[in-house]
Amino acid sequence: MIRTMIGLAVALAAVAGATGPAAAVTGDAGPRGAALSKLTFTYQAKVVHLTCDPAGGDHPRAAQACAVLRDIDGNPARLKPGDAFCMLLYAPVTARVQGTWVGRSVRWQQTYGNTCEMARATGVLFQF
Repeated sequence: MIRTMIGLAVALAAVAGATGPAAAVTGDAGPRGAALSKLTFTYQAKVVHLTCDPAGGDHPRAAQACAVLRDIDGNPARLKPGDAFCMLLYAPVTARVQGTWVGRSVRWQQTYGNTCEMARATGVLFQF
């Protein structure tokens, strides 16, 4: 029974990972830093707002989150996952980012097998 459940969890995680993240960053940015970056991060019933340049909003780690976003040019699909170990517990969670990054529209969403997998993949962005 446990082998079947683990096998099912692994199969579902593989299918979820095979689809890849849905990401869209569009629009003309204009001169770098000329437009305000305002993003909303959500997962489960949690919502935080983040502004960058200067860092602000109600994200608890606004400065670090803005630094990560600058490194990936505001595109969460470019995040490199960490190497933490996560339990094979299937409790899906969908992470979403919406707003503008340096004047460009950002809409991203990805479903992970559980919150540990989300935290490993997104780092400081969803640490709230």
